[in-house]
Amino acid sequence: MLTLFHHPMSASCRFVRLAFGEYGEELALIEEKPWTRRKEFLTLNPAGTLPILLAEGDIPIVGASVIAEYLDETRGVLKRERRLFVEGPLDRAEIRRLTDWYLTKTEGEVTRHLVRERVLKPLMPEEVGGGSPDSAAIRAARANIKQHMKYTNWLAGTRPWLAGSRITYADLAAAATLSVLDYLGEIEWRNHGAAREWYTRVKSRPSFRPLLSDRVRGLSPVSHYADLDF
Repeated sequence: MLTLFHHPMSASCRFVRLAFGEYGEELALIEEKPWTRRKEFLTLNPAGTLPILLAEGDIPIVGASVIAEYLDETRGVLKRERRLFVEGPLDRAEIRRLTDWYLTKTEGEVTRHLVRERVLKPLMPEEVGGGSPDSAAIRAARANIKQHMKYTNWLAGTRPWLAGSRITYADLAAAATLSVLDYLGEIEWRNHGAAREWYTRVKSRPSFRPLLSDRVRGLSPVSHYADLDF
């Protein structure tokens, strides 16, 4: 069994967990608090970022997109219609674009700030950035949610799945990101019917069940978080 160093409120880590779940492979999970900068953790990844996959031979593979490419090359090519990439280069480019949209752009404009201010700061010592939440950062992130949800709603309303005719890495990246925001109660689903219907389909998949069990100390999820019909 492979091992994933992760944090339950990291969208990139959730993305990797979903991808392995879609392929029916279990992961041993080690929850990591990157701000502690453990020596053993930094040995695996001097950048001190998550996720990190310990692959065969305990070789560390660092970063969600790198892990996704590794997973496709070692497992995905054998899955045929269940593959999370597709064969056409232009279709693959769209999957990569949307995966990057959610794991980089949405992360940088929304998710990272809300998680840091609402989840991590209360757990972190002051000397490494802990303390009271920055209300300005929270307001800015909440303002940005609206545009990202509009775009997701448009994608979900014009395509069977976000990047095309079947579920791909793009859907998992979006669902991983939105699941973090949903845990925090930051999404007004009633205003985005197509996105909600799409998210319900992804949320109902077996690969998603472990994410619905995630809990963060001192912060319970919104009441509908684990409901498949919400």
